[in-house]
Amino acid sequence: MSIKALVVGGGGGGGNTGSGGGAGGYQYNAALSIIAGAYPIVIGTGGAGGGPDGTANPGIVGNNSTFHTITAYGGGRGVSHGNGAGGDGGSGGGGSIFTSGTPAVGGTGSQGYNGGAGYTDAGWLGVSGGGGGAGGLGANGGYTAGVSGKGGVGIANPITGSTAGQNVTGTYYLCGGGGGGLVNGSTVYGAGGNGGGGAGAASGAATNGTANTGGGGGGGAFQPNSPPYYHNGGNGGSGVVVISYVTADYVACTGGTITTSGANTIHTFTGDGTFTIPGRIKKIAGVTQLTVKKLAAEPIATVNKFMSKNNY
Repeated sequence: MSIKALVVGGGGGGGNTGSGGGAGGYQYNAALSIIAGAYPIVIGTGGAGGGPDGTANPGIVGNNSTFHTITAYGGGRGVSHGNGAGGDGGSGGGGSIFTSGTPAVGGTGSQGYNGGAGYTDAGWLGVSGGGGGAGGLGANGGYTAGVSGKGGVGIANPITGSTAGQNVTGTYYLCGGGGGGLVNGSTVYGAGGNGGGGAGAASGAATNGTANTGGGGGGGAFQPNSPPYYHNGGNGGSGVVVISYVTADYVACTGGTITTSGANTIHTFTGDGTFTIPGRIKKIAGVTQLTVKKLAAEPIATVNKFMSKNNY
């Protein structure tokens, strides 16, 4: 038997006065083979944004999400201005702004896209790079409104009927990168990528990645005339696990929030839990719902004994 399984890691934290965090890793298997049993699920938390206010610290890498044989890595961290390359992860964090030399590179994405490169300006005028997303690269840093430092776009949730992700005109996106934050300047900042990516800041603290999307946190801003000057990066959004299967093929599976869509059942995990498949997977003609309910409460060994005794 097989199921559909979507696993998203936690997003990386954005840098204090710096670049956007990378989105959590995106892993999808449309036909994952599975047998009866109890399967622990771990939902990766998002990495903390660089802080506290007044300190030029990088963000923290996001945490992994796991289910069965699948691991989705946490997103790469964003870095503070002058810190250099973005962090590696599921998707890479953005590179930082510098006053001279070659722009810092974005971090490498192992299950998504790389972060955008940083930017060079003698007066620290500009935005650091955006974090990578599951569907596209983070934008390079610069000082062009609506373009520079944007977080990489996420990817549409592939499981029909699932509402996990950021709703964008009826389509649910996951794993958007965080936008880069502004150092000096006025109103330019990097927007977060579709899929829960947090926006970078033009002033003050950045926006967090959206919970249970794996979105990266935005980069915080520098305000030269307003203490504490350096402002927090946004936290990465936590991950999520979504499991879907044909309802007629399975008996009394448990775990997570359970919904249905057409002929399918969907289990959504927004926190740690266990997905359990009883000892007999396929529904059997002649076995009543009362029998199924009783068996669901029994150990798997008891269920298997019942099935063997009755030649199922």
